[in-house]
Amino acid sequence: MNILFSASEAQPYVASGGLADVIGSLPKAINRKGSDCRVVIPLYKSIMEKFKDKINFITNITVDVSWRKQYCGIFTAENDGVTYYFLDNEYYFNRDGIYGFYDDCERFVFFSRAVLEMLRYINFKPDIINSHDWHTAMIPVYYEVFYKYQQGYTDIKNVFTIHNIEYQGKYGKEVVSELMGIPMYHFSLLEYDGFVNLMKGAIETADRIVTVSPSYAWEILDPWYSCGLDRILVHKQKKITGILNGIDSDVWNPLNDPSIAGSYSSVNISGKKSCREALVSELELDDNGSPIVGIVTRFVSHKGIDLIKYALEELVSDGFEFAVLGSGDKIYEDFFREMAKRYKGKVYVKTAFDPSLARRIYAGADMFLMPSQSEPCGLAQMFAMRYGTIPIVRETGGLRDTVRDDGDKDGNGFTFKTYNALDMVDAMHRAMRTFEDKESWTSLVKRAMKCDFSWDASADKYLDLYESL
Repeated sequence: MNILFSASEAQPYVASGGLADVIGSLPKAINRKGSDCRVVIPLYKSIMEKFKDKINFITNITVDVSWRKQYCGIFTAENDGVTYYFLDNEYYFNRDGIYGFYDDCERFVFFSRAVLEMLRYINFKPDIINSHDWHTAMIPVYYEVFYKYQQGYTDIKNVFTIHNIEYQGKYGKEVVSELMGIPMYHFSLLEYDGFVNLMKGAIETADRIVTVSPSYAWEILDPWYSCGLDRILVHKQKKITGILNGIDSDVWNPLNDPSIAGSYSSVNISGKKSCREALVSELELDDNGSPIVGIVTRFVSHKGIDLIKYALEELVSDGFEFAVLGSGDKIYEDFFREMAKRYKGKVYVKTAFDPSLARRIYAGADMFLMPSQSEPCGLAQMFAMRYGTIPIVRETGGLRDTVRDDGDKDGNGFTFKTYNALDMVDAMHRAMRTFEDKESWTSLVKRAMKCDFSWDASADKYLDLYESL
């Protein structure tokens, strides 16, 4: 089976979050099972700088962006057995950064149309096009409107994966004629609540919708989680399937990770002590035997930062120490910086994107806090468990699907249900009591490390979905 993944980012070429990890890992797992899964992303400026010697030019074409015709270069490269395609237009993608520009709608409308035009030139006809998040949501729409009956395009099925429903691609109605070039009698495919909504268009036109965890598949039918899309999702719920994301167990492996101070596994966890000591030294934390709590996240409200704000000083007085890494809303960055100044030796904060330090926190911390208001899947809790760091999470989305409370001494972490700071504090106190019982804690660490979050099981479910189409 031939499968084409279209996305706005992918490891190892360009990354801003968990989407890139998925697009960099899942195709490898699918290919190991005998299919041919390839990936197409924009050719950003940062990709050219890092990998320009390994990327090969195929051809150049023109792509319609409403009444304009725009240049598009098609490039290719291979990495870890996966073929990648890169679509180039310097006006759209030769910039510092990936997102956040005034013309993001135009940039990704161009990219979506270019993905479909590219198929004429690459000697690869996909049976399935799997588009990811709003940046590629126009692919199933364009396929339905323009390409479905064209020679060479028949019998392609479209799958659309929702990684985070909060970001939908909402714009004014004028973009339909000015950027998309779609006849107005198809306007209803994209219109929602008085706006053009790209994700809504994909929900209407894709053959199947995938969410990145089973729990998130039913959560987004609820207005609390759906960010306004619950009406169309309830109407189309027969299309929806939840498949849990995985992680690349070879890339995230404490046995051979060069970023960390000691190597270890679930069989022999002694190396984790070296990682803890190195983290204490690097971050200048007090080494008094208190549990070190790692937080690696974006500083935005749906990550549960408000709960942390409410309880952090109480938790520090209760004996917890914190290693915090992330960036985001200024109000949260300022709060964490203030806590680091006020509780020097107890709270370390770095407001940046630092993948190497993130690994050292996963390996060196004792616990990992994720009190999310919503979490479509979450990868950080899987990374933490892979490194023997015990997650403390709110039961939502993928956190509910991956973390089992250790109340009966057979779980892999600690959980709480309601979005409430006192419940979070209670879960952390239960974790501390277990931490103080070294034999129980060692058993818990080993159980967490033995959890299999590799992509193999998820890849099988994706292939079953593709086969059903």
